[in-house]
Order: sequence, then C-alpha cells, then structure tokens
Amino acid sequence: MYQRLTAAVEELSDRLGGLPAPSEARAVWHDIWHLEAHNSTAIEGNTLALIQVRTLLDEGKAVGGKELREYMEVKGYADAAEWVYSQALEPTYDQGQLVTVTELREVHRMAMTPVWDVAPHPEATAAEAPGGFRQHDIHPFPGGMVPPPHPSVAQEITDWTAATCLLSDEDDVPLPERLAQTHARFEQIHPFLDGNGRAGRLTLNLLLVRLGYPPAIIFKPDRDRYLKALRAADSGTFGQLGELIARSVLDNLHRFVYPAVAGPARLVPLAALASPKVSATALRAAATRGRLQAQKGADGQWRTSQAWVDDYLVRRHERE
Repeated sequence: MYQRLTAAVEELSDRLGGLPAPSEARAVWHDIWHLEAHNSTAIEGNTLALIQVRTLLDEGKAVGGKELREYMEVKGYADAAEWVYSQALEPTYDQGQLVTVTELREVHRMAMTPVWDVAPHPEATAAEAPGGFRQHDIHPFPGGMVPPPHPSVAQEITDWTAATCLLSDEDDVPLPERLAQTHARFEQIHPFLDGNGRAGRLTLNLLLVRLGYPPAIIFKPDRDRYLKALRAADSGTFGQLGELIARSVLDNLHRFVYPAVAGPARLVPLAALASPKVSATALRAAATRGRLQAQKGADGQWRTSQAWVDDYLVRRHERE
C-alpha cells in the first residue's frame, strides 16, 4: 500500500507538477470538499445525506427538515476545510512551521463556531468556546486510554506541534504511519471539550496538503474500522490507521492523476472528467438515467471515459 502511494505521488509530480489549482481541477476539488464535509461530520453522528450537504454548500439552502444544529455542523466543517485546501495551493506557513498552535485553534474555531452559536456544549465555560482548550478532564476512552489532565493540555499541544513539524524530515518509517502516529496522539490529548474528531481530521488534511498530498477522507462506512484503528494506536500499533490514511490519500490522488494520464477510452471516476462544461453532479445524474454511457462498479462508484462524456455532451446539446 505504501509503495503504491509513493508511486502515485511520483506520477502526480511528473504529470501535473504537484496538486492542480482549482482553475485546472475545480470539479475534483469541489467534489472532495463535499465528500469530506459529509463523511467527517457523519462519523460524529450528523444525519444529513450527501445531496443535502451539496445543496447546503452550493446553494445555501437547508433542505430536508433536519435540526439547525446539523446544518451548522456541516457548514462549519466545510468553512474550515476550504481554508485547509487553500494551503495546498497558496500556503501561508505561520512562523515557517508545518503547523502551529494558533492554526490548530483557528481550525477548531472555524469548524465549531457555527454549531456552537446554536447549540453550545452545556458544560462549557467561556474559555472553552471554539478555539479554546478544555478545562475539564475527559473520561477514559474505550480500551482504557486516559487523556491528559486539563492543566497539561497547553504543554501537550505545544510538544505535539513541535514533533509534528518534523514530519517532512527523512525517516525510515513510512509517511502514512508517521501521520497515523501524529493523528492518534492528537486524539489522545483531546485538547478541546468538543469537536476533537473533526479538528483532528481537518488538521491531518492540513498536514497532507502542505506536504503536497491531497486530503484524506474517512468515509462513514469505515467509521468502525477507523475507531478500531485509533484504539489500536492507543496501544502503540499504528499500521491499521496508517493503511486507512494511505488508502484514502491514494483514492484522492487518483482523482487528480486520472485526467492527466487516461486515454480517451479509459474508464475513470466521474469526478475526474467533470469540467466547466458539465459538473460531476450532472454526469452522475446522466449516468443514473442511462443518458451517459457508464459503468457502476462493485464499490458503488460510476466510471466513464472521456470519449463517452464527449459523446454525451454532443447528444445533450442536440436534444436541447
């Protein structure tokens, strides 16, 4: 798995010179943004469907009759993710470091403020509002791991950021496994009263995009596997979490690489062939209705080719 990820990164660099800008791959970035906001909040119990997330983020409409809290969870996460993605293309390193305590707190503030405004944590002090470290101790995790006492959080996070800034250094340990160690340690510290899972995954993606990789998405169906991998990491075993991260990054690398390396007849995910002429959503709808020649894989994902998309666009205009 780690070797495949390395090969894909080298291919991305050779073909594209790094992650493409939104102007070059707007639909791919946009689709990843939708998927991350939906799945990362769903892992925490949010019940919005993906179509509701897309409508909320693209049109500003809250459809579906859910509680306001759920829409605000998605909106806050998406705002924070949008800033994280910007760091892939126009990075602004604070103090020349890969991540700082200030940035970590700001990511949490962006993600949690919208929902906090409508449904604050009932036990929170004023200092524990979004961006503020917890002033409560946390109950032991399943498996027995106990987060550090709240007076130690500030120093623990300072130490964590210092160690995290060494991620880009050469190391015998594969990067996905080092990222797993970093992510797991953040969750063990549990620096905030609420929203640690969301902040941790956003920060993981901040590290990834600053290192030249696409964001990782932990999908809702993988929730149990993800939590099991975190529990294994609490015991010092990081391989499961490292593999989960590597697979997610590899999937999103392919979203960028496919359009650059695929010939006109090769089947690739729909999002890889979206363009200003036709969105990924429109391609998905056309495939579902049989108007676009495409194949649905065992993973539930539609795939088509550039030639089939070109043919669909011609026939679509003829019908109009």
